[in-house]
Amino acid sequence: MTTPRTPRTAATADRTAPTVELGLLGGFLTQVRDRPHATALLFNGQETTYRELYELAGRERDRLAHLDLAPGEPVGVLADKSAAALALVLACMLARRPLLLPSPALADTLLADLFAQAGCARVLAPGGEPARVAPNPEVTARPLPAAEAAEVALMLTTSGSTSLPKIVPLGLDAVDRFTRWAGHAFGIGPGRTVLNYAPLNFDLCLLDVWTTLARGGRVVLVDPALAAHGRHLRDLVLHHKVDIVQAVPMAFGLLQDAAAKTGDTFPGVEHVMFTGDAIPDRTLAALPHLFPHARIHNIYGCTETNDSFIHEVDTAPTTGPPTPVPIGRPLPGVRALILDPDTNTPVQGPGSGELFVSTPFQTRGYLDRTRHTDKFTGHPLGLDDRRWFRTGDLVRRDDAGTLHLTGRTDFQVKVRGVAVNTAEIERVLQEHPDVLEAGVAALPDPIAGKRLVAAVQRAPGSTLTGLQLRTHCARHLPRAAVPHQLAVTEHPLPKTATGKVDRKALDRLDRPAPTTTDTTDTTAPATAPVATPLAEGIPS
Repeated sequence: MTTPRTPRTAATADRTAPTVELGLLGGFLTQVRDRPHATALLFNGQETTYRELYELAGRERDRLAHLDLAPGEPVGVLADKSAAALALVLACMLARRPLLLPSPALADTLLADLFAQAGCARVLAPGGEPARVAPNPEVTARPLPAAEAAEVALMLTTSGSTSLPKIVPLGLDAVDRFTRWAGHAFGIGPGRTVLNYAPLNFDLCLLDVWTTLARGGRVVLVDPALAAHGRHLRDLVLHHKVDIVQAVPMAFGLLQDAAAKTGDTFPGVEHVMFTGDAIPDRTLAALPHLFPHARIHNIYGCTETNDSFIHEVDTAPTTGPPTPVPIGRPLPGVRALILDPDTNTPVQGPGSGELFVSTPFQTRGYLDRTRHTDKFTGHPLGLDDRRWFRTGDLVRRDDAGTLHLTGRTDFQVKVRGVAVNTAEIERVLQEHPDVLEAGVAALPDPIAGKRLVAAVQRAPGSTLTGLQLRTHCARHLPRAAVPHQLAVTEHPLPKTATGKVDRKALDRLDRPAPTTTDTTDTTAPATAPVATPLAEGIPS
């Protein structure tokens, strides 16, 4: 596969001009043509140039061509993060072959069911290696209509925290619109280095991997096996002179702790973006010192809609207690609607309700249309013909028009007849200065209706106890919302395959761990051991 030969343009001398109107594939091919020897990827000390990545993708594309697949027939890609894995994904995109890209950390049975449901004829691994699973022949395929399949770039999945993950097809046009926005918003282009923390199956990669490759920057890939090591993250940012860091809040907590031991800061970073979960107050307060020259952003979005809102954090010192970071204002082209759940009418101006969004970057719907469950709708009141997504998030709009996340409709539970919100309990737990992350689950209880179980990771060196946390909760929450059971651990909480706290596993943290086996969390983005907590279970 030779380097593409297409006419050069005079604009190629400008850092952002060559790919301003090009999407992912056109932008990448432009880089291969104009800057073939520029570094595209850095992974575990190995550099891959744009030409080398293109040639790797060419070999994978040749392999695809020999599989005798029908036009539009999808393939599954099961791959841990590597240059070879990115080349395989690129090959599928260049061949206009839809691909399902789930988390390799999912159980084999789930993966087999997902590949079958997507109608994948084959499951591929990088370099022609055999994939560890095949589609489950007993699962009914729900392939995309031919016209829609022709537009799909890749298929991601939701977290699957309660059942088989939902498959989310993303059209190439939606991906292209997103890469154009992200490239402009954060100045991504030649000469810029972007840290990629998330696994390849995360939608976060649309920004830090695919936008960067479309616009000629270089991507520093964090090995998932080392993602829980703060010193490794610190070294990557410093050694490779990273300009842009996007990651889940846990990664910034790891960087904070590692930098505190050496006195390092990261003055070369120009943009910091945290996303995917609430950021602890302790970590948020440290960001302006860690990144003294960076603009700091909170980005909000769902896998189904991609990024939808952004808020730039004011780094000026403040007095008084910390407040949760807003999710901000809509991105260009994004429309937001807040619906009052009591009156079923739009909230005009300041007010609270459930958030509906419509974005230029969203999917048309889940692959299995029977799982929409009113998530994808027209305008709730029939006022336009756009496609809207019901997020399930509860938000508040303030007087300035900024949105604040207040909870989830599915986090509303009743304890002894009193309505409580588990997201609000998590927020209160995270406000404690010694808490790095928190999770709360509501479990069935024959007497109370629901029993609240909570777990927190405490800061290094902290002597925080469950009793102290229970007292903290009692000061800020109604009595019914104080968790019945509190576990304190010095290690990261168990995670789902998409890197969020696995709330289904929280009740197991109070169970004695096996003494002869090293229990390791193998899910992304971190692979840290889940330790037995410090006997902090407290009865109600």
